Parts: sequence; C-alpha cells; structure tokens
Amino acid sequence: MRTIRQLLAGEDEIQLAVRLALLALLIYWSFVVIRPFVPILAWSVVLAVALYPVFDWLSGLLGNRPRLAATLLTLVNFGIVIGPATWLGLGAVEGLRGFAAQLSAGTLAAPSPPAGVKEWPIIGAQLYALWEQASTNLRTVMRELAPHLKPLAGTMLGLAGGAGIGTLKFLLAVALTGFLLPAGPRLVAASNRFLARVVADRSESFLVLAGATIRSVAQGVIGIAVAQGLVIGIILKLADVPKAGLLAFGVMILGILQIGSAVIVIPVLIWVWATKPLAVALLITLCLVPASLADNVLKPIVMGRGLTTPALVIFLGVIGGTLAHGIVGLFIGPIILAVAWELLTAWVREDGAMEVPADTEAAAQKSAVQGIGKAR
Repeated sequence: MRTIRQLLAGEDEIQLAVRLALLALLIYWSFVVIRPFVPILAWSVVLAVALYPVFDWLSGLLGNRPRLAATLLTLVNFGIVIGPATWLGLGAVEGLRGFAAQLSAGTLAAPSPPAGVKEWPIIGAQLYALWEQASTNLRTVMRELAPHLKPLAGTMLGLAGGAGIGTLKFLLAVALTGFLLPAGPRLVAASNRFLARVVADRSESFLVLAGATIRSVAQGVIGIAVAQGLVIGIILKLADVPKAGLLAFGVMILGILQIGSAVIVIPVLIWVWATKPLAVALLITLCLVPASLADNVLKPIVMGRGLTTPALVIFLGVIGGTLAHGIVGLFIGPIILAVAWELLTAWVREDGAMEVPADTEAAAQKSAVQGIGKAR
C-alpha cells in the first residue's frame, strides 16, 4: 500500500512539473510576441494615467461624453507630437548626426571667440583669452581621443537613425491612449483584481501609489522637461542659434535628469552677446532666462510635496530606458523605474512596521494612540 501511494505521489509531482513547464513556456512565448509592443503599451498607459484628470474634467465639461473628450485630447496630443516636437526633433537628429561625424573624425572643436569679446568692459580680455585657450585645447584633446570615441559616435548615430521609428511609436502610443482613457475605471478595477491575487492586503494602496508616482514623474519631470525644451528650442530657432534642435534636446535631457538647463543656456547667452547686436541679445536674454528658470516654479506646483524618488533612480531609468528601447525609453524608463522604486520602498516600509515588538506594553499603547489619531 505504501508503494502505491508513493507511485501516485510521484506521478502527481511529474504532472505538476509538466504543467509548470508548459505554463512557463506559454508565458515566455507570449512575452516574445508582445515584446516589440511593450514600449508602446507602457507609454500609452503612462499617458493615460497622466492625462486622466484632464480627460475627466473635459468629459464633464462636454456633458459627460467620454468618447468625445478622448478624441479631442488625442487630437491635441497628435498636434503636439506632429507639430513642434517633430520640428525640433528633426533639428536634433541633424545635430546628432553632425556631432557624431565630427566626433568620429576628431574634428570636434569649440568655436573661436569673436573679436568683439575683447571690447567687453572688465571681463572682456580675460574671457577672450580663456575662450581661445579652451577652443585650442579642445581641438588637441579631441584629435587624441578620436579613435576611442568612435563607439560613442556609433551609438549616437544609432539613436539618430531610430528617431523615425521612435516617432512612429509615439504616434501609435498616442492613438492607443485615446482608447484607454474612456476605459480607465474598468482598467483600474481589473488591475486592482490582479494585484489582489499578488498582494491581497495592499492592492489598493499599491495601485494608488503607482498612479501617483506616474503622474508625479510624467507631469512634474518629463512633462516640464519636454515643455521647457520645446520653448527654449523655439527661442533658439528664432534667434538663429546653430544646432538649436540639438541644444533643445540637451535641455530636455538635463531637465529629466534634474540637472537644469543652465549648463546649456549660459554658454548660449555668452555666444549671443558676443555675436548679436545689443538690442537682439537683450531680447533673446529676456526670453531665455525666464524659460530656463520656469521649471523651478512649475515643479513645486505640479508635484506638490516634491518627488521622493532619488535622482540616481531617474538617471538610471533615462540611461537604461534609452539603451533598451531607444528614444521612447528615454521617457518611459525613468517612470517605470520610479514606480518600481516607490512600490519597493513602500513594501519594505510596511514590512518593517510589522516587525515592531508586540510584547512591550509601551509599544502597544503607542500603536493604539496612533491608530486612534488616524481614525480621527
């Protein structure tokens, strides 16, 4: 009798192993099939979560017509992607290709200072000498480093070459967002049911935290950085600044990385004052300075108490997302990593709270007082 039971138990284990293997194979194949669409799906979900408050307000304004509100919002998004974003994107691609070519050939160099810099009062002569020295030294250094920088040039060319595919992915994500917005409540309920099977006690709180993190990063970091890059890029284009699209792209990346646009704006202003007439330089300065400082005012308004995700997590999300998914990953990488970080820290924080010793009477009284305070 014991032998028969052992044989039956062994057969059950074999059947379970076969079922698990088939399930793992099915999951793997499903992932392989949908892998090309993962960036598009992720970006559309991010857009839907970030834009849902606007969609809800617009739907109420139109008399509770969610489909009409989603259509109008999608058309506005299409206009932004196809219009100024494409205009500056093409300039950034052209600038990246030129920069990569100069980097590969070792001809990259800072421009020589205009002669008019010498005539500036107080700092003119010193600034001219420093600028000239930096220009000369950079040419020498770049000639020596050119063989080692060719892989970087190839990466930049690949990024520029994938801009067309990235734009198509953006358009598909925007179109898919229009279908996700009206189905928002049903998708939230389905996500909540799925999370209830994984983390039964924390599904709702984790879902709220994920949504709040997506909105915080998408609106307060990505959105403001993109808007700032567009505005500064338009100003640079109208001011006839060389490689305006590439400079605007750099402003956007620095904004996402929480570094700020001063690294690019200050040298541009020096070049403007050195090459443009006084009235034109003053006008450009009056436009560029507020645009470069606007993020310091807008971020506290949009993000409320601020972003708790460390800057290193955002940085790793930008770099890893770009390397994994190209231009689309530049935007979804930091958002996905920020959500993962916030959920992980919330999980650890709650687990740590459950480890408080319960055998101490003082600890029990403190917990009771805190519970009453929260209930009130």
